[in-house]
Amino acid sequence: EHGRFKMNPPLRDESDKAALIQGVLDGTIDMIATDHAPHSAEEKSKGLEKSNMGVVGIETAFPVMYTYFVKNEIITLKKLIELLSENANKRFKIGNKIAVGESASLTVFDLNDKYTINPDDFLSMGKSTPFEGFEVFGKCKMTMCNGKVVWEEK
Repeated sequence: EHGRFKMNPPLRDESDKAALIQGVLDGTIDMIATDHAPHSAEEKSKGLEKSNMGVVGIETAFPVMYTYFVKNEIITLKKLIELLSENANKRFKIGNKIAVGESASLTVFDLNDKYTINPDDFLSMGKSTPFEGFEVFGKCKMTMCNGKVVWEEK
């Protein structure tokens, strides 16, 4: 059971969370990424010591941060987009610009769509998340890669 929360870095206490938020606010942290590690239930069911490291990150990152940071006015939506996308694109020269004539690579979220995180709904093979049962806003509706829709909510 506890193996499903085995990740690196591990879950921390409130003082560590506060320090991370302060790092975002003062600019020490200028980007946020996930290490999406979609291990099967079997790989995560071997107890804390023997389970594989990692949890699902990509399916929860935006809605969790939007709900708890933007909706609580800790940071702006513009700042969240910079942290999750724009700053990495600039630093590592990856991704496409959103501009006329460019092949769009982007994700569309409905910021008013409130839902409960349920790992059974994940498209990923992995179902391990510390956010199971959290009520969040910002449901993913569509993803485009190089100008083509690669996923769309039906």
